[in-house]
Amino acid sequence: MNPVPPKSRKMYYLYVLRSGRDGKLYLGSTNDLKKRLFDHNNGKVFSTKYRAPLELLYYEAYREEKLARLRESRLKSFGKGYQELKKRIIIGGAG
Repeated sequence: MNPVPPKSRKMYYLYVLRSGRDGKLYLGSTNDLKKRLFDHNNGKVFSTKYRAPLELLYYEAYREEKLARLRESRLKSFGKGYQELKKRIIIGGAG
């Protein structure tokens, strides 16, 4: 099995950004990570319009959109999964 997906196959991403303005984290999902980060940093996303600059801290790649959105939804419930991911990002990024 080839671990690299064919170029024709679209990937979907769950991502975590950190605001340079207030330090808060933002979770989202997209099929074009570069464009979405550009949009966030250029005021094109309502929820982060006044929180730029935003830094990409973490992402996960999925072959199916529904899986990326399900992961996003579960993390946005701010349960144990969110707390563990936040701890991994903050502690992992510190060293």
